[in-house]
Amino acid sequence: MADQELPTRERISVLDRAVQRVLGQPIDRTDGPAKVTGDARYAFEMAAKDALYGHILTVQIGAGTIRSIDATAARTAPGVVAVLIDDDRLPADAVNSFDKPKSWRLGREIEFFGQGFGVVVATSAEAARAAAALVKVDYAPRTGRFDPDLSKPEEHEPEGLRPAVHTGDFDAAFDGAAYRYDAVFTTPIHFPAAMEPQATLARWEDDRLILHSSLQSTGGATKAIARALDIKADRIRVIAPFVGGGFGGKTSVGAEAIYAAIAAKETGHPVKIVQTRRQTAHLAHHRAPTRQRVRIATDAEGHIRAFGHNSVIAQRHDRWFIEPVHIGTTHLYAGAARSMGVDVVRANHPTSGAVRSPGEACGTLAIEVAMDEAAEALGLDPIEFRRRNEPGASPVDGKPFGTRKLVECYDEGARRFGWDRRNPVPASVREGDWLIGTGMAAAIRSNITVEARANITLHPDGSALVETDMTDIGTGTYTILMQVVAEALGLSPDKVRVAIGDSTLPRSAGSGGSFGASSSSSAAALACQDIARTLAARMGVDAGDMTLQEGHAIAANRRVPLTELLAGEAVRADGHAKPGDHTNAHVSASYGAHFAEVAVSATTGEVRVRRMTGVFDIGRVLNEKTARSQILGGMIWGIGSVLHEDGMIDARTGQFTNPDFGEYHIATHADSPPIDIHFIEAVDDLANEAGAKGVGELGNSGAGAAVANAIYNATGIRIHDYPITLDKLIDALPED
Repeated sequence: MADQELPTRERISVLDRAVQRVLGQPIDRTDGPAKVTGDARYAFEMAAKDALYGHILTVQIGAGTIRSIDATAARTAPGVVAVLIDDDRLPADAVNSFDKPKSWRLGREIEFFGQGFGVVVATSAEAARAAAALVKVDYAPRTGRFDPDLSKPEEHEPEGLRPAVHTGDFDAAFDGAAYRYDAVFTTPIHFPAAMEPQATLARWEDDRLILHSSLQSTGGATKAIARALDIKADRIRVIAPFVGGGFGGKTSVGAEAIYAAIAAKETGHPVKIVQTRRQTAHLAHHRAPTRQRVRIATDAEGHIRAFGHNSVIAQRHDRWFIEPVHIGTTHLYAGAARSMGVDVVRANHPTSGAVRSPGEACGTLAIEVAMDEAAEALGLDPIEFRRRNEPGASPVDGKPFGTRKLVECYDEGARRFGWDRRNPVPASVREGDWLIGTGMAAAIRSNITVEARANITLHPDGSALVETDMTDIGTGTYTILMQVVAEALGLSPDKVRVAIGDSTLPRSAGSGGSFGASSSSSAAALACQDIARTLAARMGVDAGDMTLQEGHAIAANRRVPLTELLAGEAVRADGHAKPGDHTNAHVSASYGAHFAEVAVSATTGEVRVRRMTGVFDIGRVLNEKTARSQILGGMIWGIGSVLHEDGMIDARTGQFTNPDFGEYHIATHADSPPIDIHFIEAVDDLANEAGAKGVGELGNSGAGAAVANAIYNATGIRIHDYPITLDKLIDALPED
């Protein structure tokens, strides 16, 4: 079995020597035809004979207890097969249940509005939903903590994805600096808002549970489901060949999956449940609201001596996930004295969790605006200020960086955008009724190495099969894995088939954290390396002297068809990629630079983003088209985050007031300007076997800050409380 114990150059040589010229090319998605023709089947679309339909029952108060439940009318409603309530088999809260959940009992505390407490099962989805409305619940409400004060943390620096950072004497360095910056920013709740809501089809085959579910990780889900249902994980199969978006919201097992499994067991029928759009706001986790204090201290020339990024977030009781707000700030800029951490206020909110670009998405909205403000106060161009504070190694522990082309991203982005034509004086450029401004910001996303496995079979006919339980949530996994294997084995794309999205396949990384593509590709590359060694041995040459191209092995002045070397026998190899010593020996991240031009109405405060440019360092580019698509989506999300998105909770009831696309505003086509995207490719030998770094979440990091900085350049107005809606601008707009 191939693994990471090999020396660095040997680990990645299979791709370095490859000459097929498939990898990195902007090849169309191999699953595209199935999706546009409707042949691709998502969880709720899977056929099941005699299937029933469930609707989750949810509480309609934000805090208190349930005195009684009357389901008599629901049980006798047309089409109803079962109403499962107050049952030892029903978890009170299936979402994010990493411990075995307690059953729902009358008198148990209600933690948040929309919490599940049962399920109605009927012959149609409409009948189940109608019957659910007939269930009568008598509540004993209590005063909830719906509007927590994020200025008063309760838990200091709890365990999270990113430990607190305290280096040097921050207070002394800050107090003694020539220039000091100190400001507070706030960001609201963000929903993952995937196009496909959480959905599951559950069925039992004897004592084996089979779930077709919309999840970002199939193998990982089996453990959570096993804990929730108190069964062995090897009795569970999770299937998800196509997932209609996730954005972090499907990294945990949805409540509908647990309820569907229980209902299927109870009724003896397959059961389908899809969360309504409004239910997903409460039952799927969201990005926590934050309050961030940013402090920057420099000398007179603008060299940072102290950097502080301290945040407070809201999270429901007894939930472990803490938004790692400072995760990108940790290694981004210089400054020997550092104070960075996240405190927590507990609230009667639905669960917060990892949403696309956890930490960086909300953290850069503050940090990159703060850097812009500090640069102006110091009389420096924003790029020059950043360049002046580009660290040569980690400012936290001195570890070296992997590939870090951030300065190159600044330079190329500035050239492509036309930064040299920018007027740095705020509110000085006008076109009729529109104030015009430009801004920029850096982007960073920590690169994470995750254990992953993949099996490759090279068949006697010269075709290959890739097998791993990775998922494709619209990111291009099918296509990328095909390209990696085609490149490594010298095959044309039509000769490689990819099987993913099934927990019975070799355990991979899952889709999330921007580690899916690089980790699964590394496992596939390692398996291909083993196959290449086998082929070389059969050819009687050293693997380092053999080239695989167009279905042939080439070495020692010989060109032998793979079918001849295989001689009717398939060759199979298991690739196992995992963190090695190099993982902790250096700092790995993806980087980029955003540039934005906006127009702001001098009359109404309406903001229109007119164009954006982004230049990025993501290591080896596995597929230029899918990578660009991922960055494009992230940048558009950045626009939505800074201008529109705001998950609002009614401070009286704990209920989301905008839990659907009608009221929760995301960036649409009309909000999305022409976007120029460019990659500075530099294979990162230390990141993983594929030499690639995370791309999916990078585009969302810093994009919103570039827009915010452009709004300031257009109007002279700084907004620290996001989103920047026109009501926050209109009264402060400059007069004619």
